[in-house]
Amino acid sequence: MASPRTPDVAVIGAGPGGYVAAIRLAQLGKKVLVVERARLGGVCLNIGCIPSKALIHAATLVDRIRHAGEMGITVGAPTVDMKQLMAWKSEVVKKLTGGVGVLLKGNGIETLIGDARFVGPQELEVVTAKGPERVKAGAFLIATGSRPISIPGFTFDGTTVISSTEALELDALPRSMTVIGGGVIGLEIGTLYAKLGTEVTVVELTPTLLPGTDPDLVTFVARSLKRRGVKVYLKSKAKGQTPLPGGGGVRVALETEKGDVTVDAEKVLVCVGVRPNTEKLGLEAAGVALTGRGHVKVDAQFRTSAAGIFAIGDVAGPPMLAHKASKEGMVAAEAICGRPTRWDVRAMPGAIFTDPEIATVGLTDEQAEQAGHTVAVGKFPFGANGRALAIGEGEGFVKVVTDKKTGLVLGCGIVGPEASTVIAEAALAIELGATAEDLALTVHAHPTLPEALMEACEAAGGHAIHALGRIER
Repeated sequence: MASPRTPDVAVIGAGPGGYVAAIRLAQLGKKVLVVERARLGGVCLNIGCIPSKALIHAATLVDRIRHAGEMGITVGAPTVDMKQLMAWKSEVVKKLTGGVGVLLKGNGIETLIGDARFVGPQELEVVTAKGPERVKAGAFLIATGSRPISIPGFTFDGTTVISSTEALELDALPRSMTVIGGGVIGLEIGTLYAKLGTEVTVVELTPTLLPGTDPDLVTFVARSLKRRGVKVYLKSKAKGQTPLPGGGGVRVALETEKGDVTVDAEKVLVCVGVRPNTEKLGLEAAGVALTGRGHVKVDAQFRTSAAGIFAIGDVAGPPMLAHKASKEGMVAAEAICGRPTRWDVRAMPGAIFTDPEIATVGLTDEQAEQAGHTVAVGKFPFGANGRALAIGEGEGFVKVVTDKKTGLVLGCGIVGPEASTVIAEAALAIELGATAEDLALTVHAHPTLPEALMEACEAAGGHAIHALGRIER
């Protein structure tokens, strides 16, 4: 075996946490080595955030073409070439992952492709295509992400029972798909295939879709799914599967609150959660402690229980968000360099790319009340927003949660067009400690969607201009 590599810092994992941390470390003068087991960009760029949103965009375009006649535009029934669609999606991914490679190289960061595991407190063994290599470093940053989990009776086979990874690679449109898990990933992918023409069934164990999300927002998504013909079974459990006579799929047995039923599906998409990628890292040899759920225990600087070893992203615990991992990577990088930094984030936004979109940040009204606030809530419907109506997206609303005594913005929930974009202003308001009046007094360009946030802040004070009374759901 050749002499070990000796960077100042070795980053394990090149996803949105790892590569961002590596770049910041290099900017701060460190010699950095990134070890990645598969492809630069991690799950997010290769088999998660980016490819899913590309396909969601394409499916939405197909859906809009179908309804273009409402605006007097005759196009004809759209057809979808799945192989070409997947090729286009792959080009989007290739551009972004290639960009990560350019950024790493441009910052003088070395990259090593292989499986890494600790063989001691300050040493890695990396199994590459050319054989094992050793890495000794002054500090290590674990950013290995997470992977989908299956459930009993539905082990992933990559063909019929699939995870989100395979669902974003299908080169033929399935006639039918049963989605086990009505959370974020299940509904995002289920909705995109429903738009493309697949008959979709969603099975969710809890009493509501998108568990943990404000029910006021979820109502609109549930209504949209029903209009699209998506069958939804709540408080239901997938018990098992049997092959269909003649092949071509499986018959899924469900235990529902109204009794046992069966659903035939060409594909079964299991989206019931993820688990952190920690098992094969040799963390015991490094002295890194884990939580009961298998996440790495970290402090506010993302230090683990082992000196010189840090962890960020999904391996360090929920919420499992790419932008959270990136922010953690920057904090950890500065901590590694001895800077007096720590995790200090008031507002962590989240976006769900269903139809309509949902975006949230901060506290819900219920959470705010539980925290001891006297709450004032302002709502404004997109049905009264000129831009939303002009683009044919008048469904949904903006909900702002404020402290009645101080006026501080405590949280915001949006369901409607471009919710994932509009939420940024609310996140900034919470991070800066702004009041609803601050946002209401800020002149917003017209006609734009963020005007709905401005008016919701006006409504929190009881004086929205373009809305009367309560918003009917």
